[in-house]
Amino acid sequence: MDGVHDLGGQQNHGAIAVRDDDAPFHDDWEWRMSGIARAIARPPSWNIDKFRFTREQLQPVEYLTRPYFDQWCTTYAAMLVGSGLVTMEELAAGRSAERAPTSLKPMSVADVARLRNVSTRFDRPYEGAARFGAGQPVRARLSGSAGHTRLPRYVRGHAGVVRSLNGAHVVPDESTEGREVAEPLYTVSFMLADLFPERSGSADRVSLDLWERYLEPV
Repeated sequence: MDGVHDLGGQQNHGAIAVRDDDAPFHDDWEWRMSGIARAIARPPSWNIDKFRFTREQLQPVEYLTRPYFDQWCTTYAAMLVGSGLVTMEELAAGRSAERAPTSLKPMSVADVARLRNVSTRFDRPYEGAARFGAGQPVRARLSGSAGHTRLPRYVRGHAGVVRSLNGAHVVPDESTEGREVAEPLYTVSFMLADLFPERSGSADRVSLDLWERYLEPV
């Protein structure tokens, strides 16, 4: 989906506020929001791509001005209501109403700690053959998507070189719709000067991890 979240290469959004420290949280409520997000009992249809796609649908002014973890709060609230797990009235009241019990059980503190330390493999089996190989020139497709996509606008239509094949991974475009479809994932290197004409003469390169459906041969 082409929205305000795809900020790469855009101008006139003001200066980026850079902090001097690397701390992930700067206010107590941010810690709390992160903990609440981890403790939510998630239905099987939820995944990181669905979360990202929901967040991307915030109004532009909301996306650009609301703090990061505040956006988390809004996104999870929308997903809870959209999945039928809570009502708007329950959100407003801050507690559940007298409702039929759900089959989803809240996570315990021990579960949260255990899941945080789980090492997960994200690649998937793939029976097909990769279309591209290392060193091969490719071009990012020019077309966008009405749904979720991880192909940024600033690279579309530009040529690059495959640096590596990273196995097969679930395609985000499909994942948001509840389909687990795996495709080869490549690291593709682009010349910075090709992407941004104002950097003409630069020898720097930009590398992106892109799924096979985002690429075509040159």
